[in-house]
Amino acid sequence: MERKDLASYASKSNQSKGRRYVEEFKDDRPAFERDRDRIIHCAAFRRLMYKTQVFVIHEGDYYRTRLTHSLEVAQIARGIARRLMLNEELSEAIALAHDLGHTPFGHAGEAALNKMMKGKGGFEHNLQSLRIVDKLEERYPNFSGLNLTWETREGLAKHITSYDQPFYNELKEYDMEKPPSLEAQVINFADEIAYNNHDIDDGLESGILNPEELETVPLWQIVINKVREKHPSLSARKLRYLSISSLIGLFITDLCENSLKKIKDNNIISTDDVRNYNTFLIGFSPYIEELNQQLKDFLLKKLYQHYRVERMHLKAERIITELFTAYRDNPSILPDSYQKRIKQEPKERVICDYIAGMTDRFAMEEYKRLFDPFYKLI
Repeated sequence: MERKDLASYASKSNQSKGRRYVEEFKDDRPAFERDRDRIIHCAAFRRLMYKTQVFVIHEGDYYRTRLTHSLEVAQIARGIARRLMLNEELSEAIALAHDLGHTPFGHAGEAALNKMMKGKGGFEHNLQSLRIVDKLEERYPNFSGLNLTWETREGLAKHITSYDQPFYNELKEYDMEKPPSLEAQVINFADEIAYNNHDIDDGLESGILNPEELETVPLWQIVINKVREKHPSLSARKLRYLSISSLIGLFITDLCENSLKKIKDNNIISTDDVRNYNTFLIGFSPYIEELNQQLKDFLLKKLYQHYRVERMHLKAERIITELFTAYRDNPSILPDSYQKRIKQEPKERVICDYIAGMTDRFAMEEYKRLFDPFYKLI
């Protein structure tokens, strides 16, 4: 049932290294398609709806959440994979799962949890995503986790962007010294394309980003001027939407053209060639990479470090830190299922799992339940 036009260097379901646990399946879906479906139906995926991307959920209904971000990454990844004749289902599965381990309040929550876990194994959301799919999800009778293929789990282990740097020493089973599949490499760039573009959109919508300042960024200047040339009478909102769409298209076209050239120039024929190559084969051209870095520098300074975003980071750190401290010092206030787990696992790791699984909304309500004397306990 798998596509017949996949390239020789694409990952194939029938060549998968398999799953940890042997299963009998009720149908003959390809392995990576089954992975994708299991991810979509798991509880951690649904919780992404109420987890922060940049703006906390109560800031407004327009802004992206971890769920909408993951869907946008999956859409972009499928488009890239199809152009490169790669396995779309594998790329989609990794894309949909790549943020399952994220904490409430985005990277601020992750930093706070990592700080609280210092000396206790730390916290990194890629590792937490693996922990979720390997252990924490409980849906099947004979094993914990989702029992995903090795290739999907490898994609989570080797997900690397400017925000994602896995703890390599804890991931030896995934041959961390070698590049992952091309499908997994695609996710690194699909993730970056998605968050750069939707953060521009959300930043402009919020009023934090100034449209005139954004036009000083060369890459944005290129796309918005092309759109204006073609559609001189567009409203500001339509101009924004079309420019963002054009920027995504520019990124995807450059990535595909540059990657195909690199694959051809290096005579990449098989998946073994991909893994034995000394670095990533998927990537932007040097010209677009430089322009993209200028855009990222602008977003860092003007959006991510804006005082309104930093204020939320401060609140997030306080909520995560005080929740963690309260549970650590008083484990009897944890739900029964987590109290039972403390008998088998280190207390701090169990608490970390509990907090990381919270949505923004639940974390804020729990904070009120524990520290606001006038807030109802139930």
